[in-house]
Order: sequence, then C-alpha cells, then structure tokens
Amino acid sequence: MSIHLHWFLPTGGDGRTLVDRHAYAADKWRSGIGPVSGVRAPDIDYLTQIAKAAEHLGFEAVLTPTGTWCEDAWLTTAALAQHTKRLRFLVAFRPGVLSPVLAAQMAATYQRITGGRLLLNVVTGGDSTEQRRFGDHLDHDQRYARTAEFLSVVRGAWRGEPYDFAGEHYRIEGGLTALPPDPLPPVFFGGSSPAAGPVAAEHADVYLTWGEPPAQVREKIGWIRGLAERAGRDVRFGIRLHTISRDSAQQAWAVADGLLDDLDAETVAAAQGALGRSESVGQQRMLALHGGSRDKLEIAPNLWAGVGLVRGGAGTALVGSHAEVADRIEEYHALGIDHFVLSGYPHLEEAYWFGEGVAPELAARGLLATLTGGARAPLTHGHPAPTPGGAPLLVAGGR
Repeated sequence: MSIHLHWFLPTGGDGRTLVDRHAYAADKWRSGIGPVSGVRAPDIDYLTQIAKAAEHLGFEAVLTPTGTWCEDAWLTTAALAQHTKRLRFLVAFRPGVLSPVLAAQMAATYQRITGGRLLLNVVTGGDSTEQRRFGDHLDHDQRYARTAEFLSVVRGAWRGEPYDFAGEHYRIEGGLTALPPDPLPPVFFGGSSPAAGPVAAEHADVYLTWGEPPAQVREKIGWIRGLAERAGRDVRFGIRLHTISRDSAQQAWAVADGLLDDLDAETVAAAQGALGRSESVGQQRMLALHGGSRDKLEIAPNLWAGVGLVRGGAGTALVGSHAEVADRIEEYHALGIDHFVLSGYPHLEEAYWFGEGVAPELAARGLLATLTGGARAPLTHGHPAPTPGGAPLLVAGGR
C-alpha cells in the first residue's frame, strides 16, 4: 500500500533555529531575551513559497497548526488554496472554541471553494492556560468528552437534513449544512491519554501519534486498533515527525547538532519547565524521551529528540542519509503507519531535501505513487523553485 506524505506550514514563524520566536512572551517561558537570528515571519508570501514547494514535490497536504502563537489555520489555508492547484490542507482547530454546526458549515464551504482539498485535524487541547485564553474552562478529560460530542454533531450536520443532539456539552435542534461537503473531509485526531483513546476509536479516520520509538508506536497502534475493533470501526494511522535528510549521514547529523548551537542551558531549562506543566499525556511522553538532557538524544536508530528540548508538540526528527530516513519510514509503515506528517527547519529548504532525496528512495521501494519531475504525483486531486543542491532560492521571512 502506498504511503501518504504531508508537509507542514510554519504559521508561527520559521527559520534556522529551534528557538521559538514567541517562546519568551510575557506569559510563556520567560522574557528578556534578545532578538533571535535566522527567524522568518510567517507572512503570506513566504507561506506561499512553502505551499508551492510542497505541491511541486508531491506532498499530498500540509498541516497547519492552531493556537495563540500561530496565524489562524482556516483563514491562512483558504488564502493559500488560491495559490495552489492540488495541494490539500490539514487544518488544525480546537473544537471547544467553535460551534460544531458552524464547523460543519465552514468545512462544507471550504470544500466548495477549494475543490475538495480540506482535511480536518481536531486538537482537543492539553494546556489549560491556553484553553482559558480562548474562554474554555473544562478540565482535560471533560475536553475529550466534549470532542466526542462535537464530532458526533459535525457528522450529523453533514447528513444534509435536520439533526438533533442532546449531550452534556451540546444541545442542537435541527442542525444541518444545507449543502454538505463533497467529499466529506477525513478527520485526523491524536491523543495519548485514556480519555483520548475511545474518542479516536469512535470518531477518527486517521489517528495521529507524535514520533515515538517504533516499539512505543507499535503499542499505541495496538491500543487504538483494539478499541476501534470493539467499536466496529477501522482506523488508519499517521505519525508526526521532523526530518533532517542529507546526501550522507555525517552531513545530516552535523545539521542536527547545529540546531542546538544557540540553545544554552538556561534556555533549555526554561522550556522544559514550561512544557512539564502541560496536561497533555503525549507531551509528557515526548519529554520522557530525553529527560531534558543532551547526553543521549538519538533515542532509536536515526530518531533524534533534540527538537523536544525547547519545542512543544512533535519533538523528534528522523536524521540520516536519504536511504536511512527512508529505512525508518519503511519501518514505521510496516507497523501500520500510512500517513507521514513531516517538517523541518527551515521548512522551505527541508521540503526540498526530503522531496528530492528521500521521496525517490521511497518510490524505488514501491511505497509511493509515480514520481513526476523528481517528485511524487499527489494521490488526490507545480510550481518549481530553483533548487541547486537541494536549497531553493530564497525568501522572505515555526512550528
């Protein structure tokens, strides 16, 4: 079976550093840091470059994050859809701050204006401080219970006829979308807590995990697959990883080491303290992979946890030669992973390193659809940038 490759839109900023340009805002880790070098603002011109590069290289879709420190995912991707032809958009959003019937209507409109290029990434939220910022005061497990109701209402409203729902969090009378989306956008969903598992089993089309070592991913797939079978459903699986791929392993590891050059002990400690307060079980699993130490960041062959020293969310990267990175992707695929949601710093250049280096390796192994012009032809319904040596001409000024 072919795998699905997706890239990432850094709508919170991008650059050649792991230091988040927002990390030192007054209500986050600390304040007083000077300007961070090598940072690119997420303006629409730069994001368009990334979107066009991803489309040209054959990525099916791009994930667009959600949160205080990002541009709004719905608005940004609707704009970028006008600059691309085939690329799909995996739009992340939090159900707790949006009416489910309105979300169903937005998805239907989005499908019509983009020609069916929407994928939905439902983010329940693992940080109460962030949730309260948007007016959401439920606790962790209540948020997952609400997500289950939210998705029930969304799917009910997509039927195109009045839909009633009475739950703990939503009471809907006659909810509907007059023109249901065509096609229905698949729902991507992640969560590692006991409260998240049943929601994934009952509502997700694709269950997403962050990039844990293969043994842990195998265990997680077994957990969700078992719950889904008991619910009479079949769930597909995806993984969220960064990548650093080069012509040789030595070059790739040098790039990874270089990303740590501007991270002093104080910066790492401040980040770890903030991330350690997260209620997200997935985030705590990410932190446990390295324990805040730089001593052993290669936690499995070609799996590097350096990103998670200072960045929340996906904290691991596949690092190595193009063939080695392809080996690891093939290994995860053998466990049951079909969707690979990838990223790298900076996102424009790393898209080319992966698309021109790793994608042909995967195609040669029969894991990708036909490559066109050195890139994978997207599975669903090109604008090349010059890329000498894998580095495109640049740029304007992530997560």
